[in-house]
Amino acid sequence: MANQMIFKRYELKYLLTAEQKKRVLEAMAPYMQLDQYGRDTIRNIYFDTDNFRLIRRSMEKPVYKEKLRLRSYRQVAPDGDVYVELKKKYNGVVYKRRLVMPHNQAIDCICEGKALPANSQISREIDYFCQFYEGIKPKVFLSYEREAYYSLDGSDFRVTFDENILYRQEDLSLSGAVYGTPLLAAGMTLMEIKTPGGIPLWMSKYLTEAGIYKTSFSKYGAAYTDMMQKETVIDTKGEEKYAS
Repeated sequence: MANQMIFKRYELKYLLTAEQKKRVLEAMAPYMQLDQYGRDTIRNIYFDTDNFRLIRRSMEKPVYKEKLRLRSYRQVAPDGDVYVELKKKYNGVVYKRRLVMPHNQAIDCICEGKALPANSQISREIDYFCQFYEGIKPKVFLSYEREAYYSLDGSDFRVTFDENILYRQEDLSLSGAVYGTPLLAAGMTLMEIKTPGGIPLWMSKYLTEAGIYKTSFSKYGAAYTDMMQKETVIDTKGEEKYAS
């Protein structure tokens, strides 16, 4: 598992077709390299209240928002180590804090309101979050296949490509298989630029010339939207059936 525990950066998102991805990779080739992990399958469990207070608030695009998730870069045993991640965004800057602990222990602590066993600033921030949003629980499993590239100049500039983004509301464990409802159309890729400051001139120039513009896309937000749309369809059908 990667060992960085504190992040502060901008995260810019772009939806690409297969052809656009190919061209972006060609433009990146002199400057960036695929990291040592190659193509990873990332698994996440997002926590929320029963009425989805956290994601509903996030989708209102406030100046400040936050969320809590478990993350693993592989399938893990129930007692295997996972990341507990607290992610905040303020004025466009993303702040992420995380720590490592066993999968089942993390879920038990969060759902039962117990203090995390680690004694650190990060654990205290997560404990406070869980107390503030009392009653949060696992709500959505979300997975995707990722290719991550790092800059050859030694800077913290990174680019990731996420594909096969899936979500589900059952089997909320990082120990199970990857399956669920797709969130992107076939052939589409979510590219994310992660940078502590500005975008390198070569990348900015290429994106402008190629007509590739950033978009607003939240994986959890897209999952929530899809869930609500399906509930609306079910409710509507139920009303029609009742009316007949």
